[in-house]
Amino acid sequence: MADGAASSGAGRHYRALESLYASAPVNALFASQLAIVGEGAARITFDVTEEVFHAAGAAHGTIYFKMLDDAAFYAANTFVTDRFLLTTSFNLHFTKPVREGKVVAEGKWVSGRKRVFVAESRLVDAEGDEIGRGTGTFMRSRIALSSLPGYLAGG
Repeated sequence: MADGAASSGAGRHYRALESLYASAPVNALFASQLAIVGEGAARITFDVTEEVFHAAGAAHGTIYFKMLDDAAFYAANTFVTDRFLLTTSFNLHFTKPVREGKVVAEGKWVSGRKRVFVAESRLVDAEGDEIGRGTGTFMRSRIALSSLPGYLAGG
């Protein structure tokens, strides 16, 4: 991370985004952790267990979507310190089934800095293989980040 990106303002925003992720009730359902690794970059580490399997014994696509969307979303939200972003579209590609183990979702901002943002993400399994990828479009909402208790806890 560059010295400018590590500035106290950016660092506080990144930690507040991590806190916001941890505070979301849906994330209590998943053994996952968000790390903002720099401007336009987010990483979510999570465990795939039998609880998220479909009938054929591998992770259901909902876990792929959730983690890919979240990683891309948080990568984009590093640029926005006043508003919560909303996903407006997301394209998802499954490349390999995963049964169990650690998986990392890596999100990266692609374009946009005003109203609409584009970010991409990929899932990598414990062997280092890509198991899925996606691209999302996100836009500023009317929801102030400062109005969200989870965000304030980190700031």
